[in-house]
Amino acid sequence: MNFFIVDDAATIRGMLTNIIEEEGLGEVVGEASDGAEVDAYNLAAQEVDILMIDLLMPIRDGIETVREIVPYFRGKIIMISQVETKDMISEAYSLGVEHYITKPINRLEVVSVIKKVSEYLLLEKSLHHIQKSLSFLTKHNQNSRRVENSLPSKPPTFISIGKSILLELGIVGKTGEKDLLDLLEILHQLDMEGNRELPPLKELYELAAQKRLGSTVSQEDVRKEGKAVEQRIRRILQQVLEHLASLGLTDYANPTFEYFSSKLFDYTQVRMKMLELEGKNPSSPTRIDIKKFLLALHMEAKGRR
Repeated sequence: MNFFIVDDAATIRGMLTNIIEEEGLGEVVGEASDGAEVDAYNLAAQEVDILMIDLLMPIRDGIETVREIVPYFRGKIIMISQVETKDMISEAYSLGVEHYITKPINRLEVVSVIKKVSEYLLLEKSLHHIQKSLSFLTKHNQNSRRVENSLPSKPPTFISIGKSILLELGIVGKTGEKDLLDLLEILHQLDMEGNRELPPLKELYELAAQKRLGSTVSQEDVRKEGKAVEQRIRRILQQVLEHLASLGLTDYANPTFEYFSSKLFDYTQVRMKMLELEGKNPSSPTRIDIKKFLLALHMEAKGRR
């Protein structure tokens, strides 16, 4: 599921993002600090499935925003607020809001509500696919399908390419996946601007933190989140290394193992991890060259465009 979060508090956006990703509920593909920054076209372009939006915001509140986008937005909407007046809640539901989450944010409530909405959305999509499949039985829709297939396909985005690579590496849905994609997007932007050298890792982590928290947070919050990004990146790279080493132990000629093990890591690191998994080497965190990994991942994604 793809999520978009709208709340004027960066801490709330960060908290919801962490819950969604840590619980494996989906991916936060975008966020905004006010309803005025949201429109149905951008939500569709980012393939948003679930919009989580605050009720009270300084420029355009949640009710106004929902009223504006609901005729065009095909996803589901979850309203967030500490206001619990019956009139406001009633109006929100009448506009098409699926569920209501109250502040302060409660992790269990957020997970429960998102799971319910996701299940309902998946059911809707399944029914839609069945109807679409049945429609192909008619001659008219068969002709329409042939015309559609003759149109040029939309080129994949840089991030979608990055996701496909992470899928091959066995870490899609893992904690740290979003951080890795954020870093990949930052490197791509720097490359597009003509910056060929990799900035210091601390700077990259804080750029990723800024991207997640927004521009209004304090430098201290950015610094703290930057350290959290670093820890998540270190953990997920260990998971990549373990995944590749496992593939190598099962089949040394495995194409994924052969292609990525030397490209992303040093051979000695991979070999040590393989020995560790066999119980022939003491278990200890393998030191990974993070810069090499990020550069290689960026070059791989760039080469697949």
